[in-house]
Amino acid sequence: MRKIVQTVEVDGEGLEALLGEDVMVWCANYIYSGTLEGVNEKDIMLTKAHIVYETGPLTDSGYADAQPLPGDKWYVRIDFIESYGAAS
Repeated sequence: MRKIVQTVEVDGEGLEALLGEDVMVWCANYIYSGTLEGVNEKDIMLTKAHIVYETGPLTDSGYADAQPLPGDKWYVRIDFIESYGAAS
């Protein structure tokens, strides 16, 4: 039997590691992109935010169809995030 006997909390991992970076956030219904400017327990804050309707090849440096979202900031609920990472 294998057991976890020690848990180590590491600061600056996950979303926090991407602060200030351009990110792609895959959610339950939509894909968002923008600069990750804030993270808390419930939300992330994106600037220069876009909703991505069609990615195109994921190895490309842009998106086939990404529409800018209104305002200077856009918030996404962490509960709906399925995956995320640095945008290419």
